[in-house]
Formats: sequence, structure tokens, C-alpha cells
Amino acid sequence: MTPNRRPIKSRSNEIIRGLASRLATCGITPNQVSTASVAFAAIAAAALLYSHTWPAMLIAILGIQLRLLCNVVDGLIAVEGGKKSLLGALYNEFPDRIADSLLLVASGYAAGIPWLGWLSALLAALTAYVRVFGGALGLEQRFLGPMAKQQRMALLSAACLLVIVETALQRPYYAMGIALAVIAAGSALTCVTRTRAIARDLAAASS
Repeated sequence: MTPNRRPIKSRSNEIIRGLASRLATCGITPNQVSTASVAFAAIAAAALLYSHTWPAMLIAILGIQLRLLCNVVDGLIAVEGGKKSLLGALYNEFPDRIADSLLLVASGYAAGIPWLGWLSALLAALTAYVRVFGGALGLEQRFLGPMAKQQRMALLSAACLLVIVETALQRPYYAMGIALAVIAAGSALTCVTRTRAIARDLAAASS
């Protein structure tokens, strides 16, 4: 495992590795893939804001999953494909923060609870800040949960599926709001978990 690299099971998927290899051969850079993740997140966010219909929710789910695929492929092209760049660290972080914010804020408006979307986006960004701050202190970055990026996006995708069910059954729209509340609470707990891990690592380093 490369230090400071998020452990992702799908990174070993042969289909995804083949896709990354093909893109690298075509001259696609990891930074371009990272930027594409924001575009997919923006499409998903627009779908979330557009309506609660099943086509919009399916587009949102597809956009979320393509965003996550980009997050895997950019690293494969950079590390395994040998295409690291001086700006790679920036492109590895900033597009993720933008994509997270677009999706979570849009979800808040879709749920009719804008403040919860903004709060979820803030706390999601804070989880990344704590992780990167540990790295800035010279420690190994900790991708601890319980609400890291993969978990946030899995919950959001599940909420979109449940919205389809709510629409079909003509039920009140609760799923998205509940998902955001769980994301916000889980992200806050993740900040605490990562901060405590940093404190333990600093104490161990000084002993």
C-alpha cells in the first residue's frame, strides 16, 4: 500500500485497471480525470435539484458512481501508469472537495432542508482537512471512518433509490433528509476519530 493513499477495493478490479491503462495509453492525464469527476458531480447535483422523478434520480446515481470511478482511475493512471505530476496533490484533493459540496448541498435543497446540505458539505470538507492536517504534521494520513467519502456517496446513492420508491408510492420525501442527517453526524464523528488518531500518533512519535 502506497503511504497516504486511500485504500479502495475497486482499485484491484481488472476492468477498472484496464480502463485506466487504456486512458493512459490515449494520453489522458490523472488531472484531467480528477477534473471530470467534478463534471459528473455537477450533472448529478443538477439532477437532484431538477425533480424527484425516477429519471432524475437515476441520472444522479449514475453521476455519483462515475464521480467515484474517476476517483479510482485518476490514481491508477498517476501511480500505476507513472503519470504523476507536480500538481497531482492539488488535483487529488480540490476536485473532491468541490464534488462533495455540489452533491451534498444539492441534496439538501432536494430534501427541502438546505441548511442540512450545507452542514453536511462543511463537515465532509472538515474530515478531509483533519486527514490532510495529519499529513502536514509529518504523519501518515488516516482515511478512517465511519463516514469517509465512499460511505457518504453510498448513502447518497441509496437515498436516491429510496426517493424513487417514495415517488412511486406517493409517500412523503424523507429518505434524502435522513441520509443527510446520517452523513452529517457520521462526518462529525469521523473528524473526532481522525483527530484522536493524530493525537495518538503524535504522542507515540514523541515517546
